[in-house]
Amino acid sequence: MNEAFASRRDTEVGGAETRRIVAATEALLAASARNMPDSIESLQLKAIIHELPDYFYVKDRDSRFVFANATVARSFGLEESVDLAGRRDFDFFDFETARSYFEVEQEIMASGEARLDIEENVPSPAGGRAIWRLTSKLPLRNERGAVVGLIGISRDLTERKRQEDLRRGQAHVLEMIARNEPLETVLEALVLLIEAELDGISGSILMLDREGRRLYHGAAPNLPGAYSRMIDGVIIGPSVGSCGTAAWTSEPVIVEDVTVDPLWADFRGVVEQFGFRSCWSTPILTAQNNVLGTFALYSNQVRRPTAREIELVALATHIAGIAIERKRGDERIHFMAHHDDLTGLPNRAFFKERMAKTLYHARSSGRKVTVAYLDLDNFKEINDGLGHAAGDDVLKEVASRMANGVRASDMVVRLGGDEFLVVLVHQSSHDAGIMRRLRDLQKVLLKPIQTQNQQVSVTCSIGVASFPSDGATAEELLANADRAMYRAKQLGRNTLQHHHGVTDAEIKLPVSEQEELRQAIVTDQLVLHYQPQVDVMTQQVTGVEALVRWNHPSRGLVPPNEFIPMAEDSGLIIPLGLWVLNEACRQARKWLDMGLPPLRVAVNVSAKQFTDPDFARHVAEATERYDLAPRWIELELTESVLMQDAERALETMNALRPLGIRFSIDDFGSGYSSLASLKTFPFDRLKMDRSLIEALPGDKTAVAIGLAVISLAQTLKLTVVAEGVETDAQRDFLRFAKCEEAQGYRFSKPLTAEQIPAFLQK
Repeated sequence: MNEAFASRRDTEVGGAETRRIVAATEALLAASARNMPDSIESLQLKAIIHELPDYFYVKDRDSRFVFANATVARSFGLEESVDLAGRRDFDFFDFETARSYFEVEQEIMASGEARLDIEENVPSPAGGRAIWRLTSKLPLRNERGAVVGLIGISRDLTERKRQEDLRRGQAHVLEMIARNEPLETVLEALVLLIEAELDGISGSILMLDREGRRLYHGAAPNLPGAYSRMIDGVIIGPSVGSCGTAAWTSEPVIVEDVTVDPLWADFRGVVEQFGFRSCWSTPILTAQNNVLGTFALYSNQVRRPTAREIELVALATHIAGIAIERKRGDERIHFMAHHDDLTGLPNRAFFKERMAKTLYHARSSGRKVTVAYLDLDNFKEINDGLGHAAGDDVLKEVASRMANGVRASDMVVRLGGDEFLVVLVHQSSHDAGIMRRLRDLQKVLLKPIQTQNQQVSVTCSIGVASFPSDGATAEELLANADRAMYRAKQLGRNTLQHHHGVTDAEIKLPVSEQEELRQAIVTDQLVLHYQPQVDVMTQQVTGVEALVRWNHPSRGLVPPNEFIPMAEDSGLIIPLGLWVLNEACRQARKWLDMGLPPLRVAVNVSAKQFTDPDFARHVAEATERYDLAPRWIELELTESVLMQDAERALETMNALRPLGIRFSIDDFGSGYSSLASLKTFPFDRLKMDRSLIEALPGDKTAVAIGLAVISLAQTLKLTVVAEGVETDAQRDFLRFAKCEEAQGYRFSKPLTAEQIPAFLQK
């Protein structure tokens, strides 16, 4: 051992025992050297040890370094190994790490037993990534066999561990693909796998749409969400950043500095907000070199990718290509199994699968579902007279017109031949426009169809069955709608028949049931349930909607869709509505007396009730009777209410507004006069129809309409309430769109008055 090292040890550490360790180490080195050939001995063993890539060191009984090779010194950021003399792990590592090393070393020296091949995850003293080492520590003995220190030898396993982790991660992602897990989950796992191998890098996968025009978000777990939204849907081209250009050229695009590169000229303002400086994008290709998307790496530094980063991207794009192709293949298979080859419409298998979910939600929410069975009249004559090619043209055009004539939440199915189904889902309980919509569909189909060199006209017969009155299962509804359709055929074709044989006229219930409802109003058989309305951001309750139920003595709790139409037909809706208004005011007062915070109570108002000349007086009397500030009552009106007698409706609203009564327009987006209503009538709140909410966020059209409705309402200073929110995804979209309030089963089902206090406390 050199004199400088020995001198430093004597000065800084001192002590006879330390000198004995130094002597023992020198003796060990010398003895090893004597056993080597002269040619190697001349190189000096210490110099050889300093050249070793492995870590070699000697410590005394207090775990202070006595000797270390250059590899150890460099790991601590020191120039010379002699600078380690007399120092301990506590000088370099955090306390807990240093203590764990110290305790192990003291146990080795106390027991005299070596610890061999220990895998250690060693934090970097200078910061940065931890490294893996395979370490052996042996007791160092003097000539008398007493333990005077220890010898440590370590080998860097970091790269091997990284390769093992990468292989395991790759295998895990491939297993996810084999298990057919959701593509979004697979791609996110892939991006996270690559990011774990790199420092200061964020990854992103964008997928090219089937038209080959736009890139859409695939996975970017660590990119800012705002940035991902800004580039979602970008059109590809020869100078559209790194990803848009890579997808366009089918070649990797390496941009060292996005702030000066001309490819980023149109996006510089966007990217500078987030501090990105370089972006390297590689196309994800099929085996036939067709572009499926791009894999990009973002860095906050101006630089090119390293060879390792390029290698990892190549791995990632290969796996991403497998995942995307597998998903698209599955989608094609699923589509072919569930859709008609000729028209592209869903088939009978799809109907059964989708209808089970539709009826489940309808039962939960107390809504109706209408199934219309359509059969083209005299279609055989077209096939026989013009040929099957012309018949196919007619079927495709009919399918297109039907698909374009329904809402996004509805469903059009081709059962086979010239038979189709239209399923109208999630209607409001008071929706009286179903027959009108089906009649409009008949009129659309009547328009001439161009086939080959001539025009043909077709008519259709329609049979209608409704859930729950005409069947509880998809099979029952289909069978009853089919029977009604054949009845329509018998009555002369191009007609519409309900399952019970009723046409467009309203279905009237027996007088005995009307009398039962009349008795229910006066004998307290009616009961109100209350569905909470919550702040979308905080989930604090902002109010409740009062929903009436009939507690029938023999039938149990009857939902409103089974008796409200009868009440409207018979005129009982006015006393029924008056009972609901007074009961809502009474309950709101009771909650206040219990010490609960004031709750806004929303009450639905029918057209006949609102146009009653005494309605404004009834509202004022109800709030006075229960000493309730009118601002805590909100009247929900639909477009049909307003359009019955717009002049009278506006007069009633102007009479109630000075009292503080609030108004909301209900089922916004389900009718045709909404915009005119907003312009004409003094509303405070707008309730988005559940048929729009249920399509969010998967339906792009629904997303666009939802954003437009919310933006319009906010411009008009109206609070937006979303109805029928059932999923986290819908709630998250509403948060993103800055919709203020929501109600639905995602937050709470309708509750009894007694359940409300506990819900508020929760």
